[in-house]
Amino acid sequence: MTRVRVTAPRTALRPAKETREAAQDSEVGQVFVRSLIRSQLRLGLVVAGGFLVILGAFPLLLTTVPGLAETPVAGIPFAWLLLGAGIYPVIGLSAWLYIRTAARNEARYRDLAEDQ
Repeated sequence: MTRVRVTAPRTALRPAKETREAAQDSEVGQVFVRSLIRSQLRLGLVVAGGFLVILGAFPLLLTTVPGLAETPVAGIPFAWLLLGAGIYPVIGLSAWLYIRTAARNEARYRDLAEDQ
């Protein structure tokens, strides 16, 4: 039996640019950093708040519609199905939205910092 090593082709690495902290450059850089921190904090609070509202709406839905919690779906009570399997897509969607928006915020910050 022969051993085979599979490797990726070598690619030219881009040289890392000398980057300085924008906060150390000037007052404008400090404003950019504070703005990024505020926008990331605001994003985190909005996503967490939205997630908690949706999570709180699940039990409210079950209590406001009579008989819905006990209704069997494939032999499993709807309440168990909703709280057990229905929450995972909400978690995934919240995480995806957070990551996408946080990356956009950071890209905007980098564009502003490079232009400076």
